[in-house]
Amino acid sequence: MKLLSTTGNTKIEKTNKGSDFLVASLSLMPDSILCPHSKNAGCFEPCLKSSGFAGVYKSVNIARQKKTDYYHNDKKAFLVQLERELLNHVKNSIKKGKKPAARLNTISDVVWEKTGIIDKFPEIQFFDYTKNANRLDKTPKNYKLIFSYSGKKEYQNSVKRAAKTSAPIAVVFKGRLPKTYLGKQVINGDKSDLINALNSDNKIVGLLAKGKAKTSDSDFIVNPDLIAIG
Repeated sequence: MKLLSTTGNTKIEKTNKGSDFLVASLSLMPDSILCPHSKNAGCFEPCLKSSGFAGVYKSVNIARQKKTDYYHNDKKAFLVQLERELLNHVKNSIKKGKKPAARLNTISDVVWEKTGIIDKFPEIQFFDYTKNANRLDKTPKNYKLIFSYSGKKEYQNSVKRAAKTSAPIAVVFKGRLPKTYLGKQVINGDKSDLINALNSDNKIVGLLAKGKAKTSDSDFIVNPDLIAIG
């Protein structure tokens, strides 16, 4: 079973198109262990696990679950394989004249910096979204994080901590993107996750709701029409 892929994910393929980087992604099936802050954020049900190819092909989430089971059942072997695949990704990127990049939390929130794997590959530009505000401004230089916003009451301490850092804050909007939110400029974050991570400090990374999130009333999703009314 292969862990990393440079295809099969709409956002990753979009990021790779016309970029100087070649991004490899790891898609695990999220659970309460891999996404420990999802309950407070209220984002587990409207999660992106139901969007893109996963909303069309059942095999996508079956494969994700197998990888998650592998991670839980034999983490040591999992990390050894991941390290080997990252090394191959570096070699493949160089052959194609690209800079290697990787997103290991495509729809999970594992604290990869604590595994040591980020430090082993300084030549790779790692990037991820996270709901764990305590991770911000504490990762290695080659690992950029974007904080994921939620309006849920239980999550507001995390939002306040994130706002005190320079990290971009990703907000999911229903239907359209407003020009500003939380007093910050909103940029279109659906074009490239890598650009979001590298060039969006102190900005709101606007993402349009997808999959089940389109019809969800979760606090994780912001209705721009209600902002205008309020």
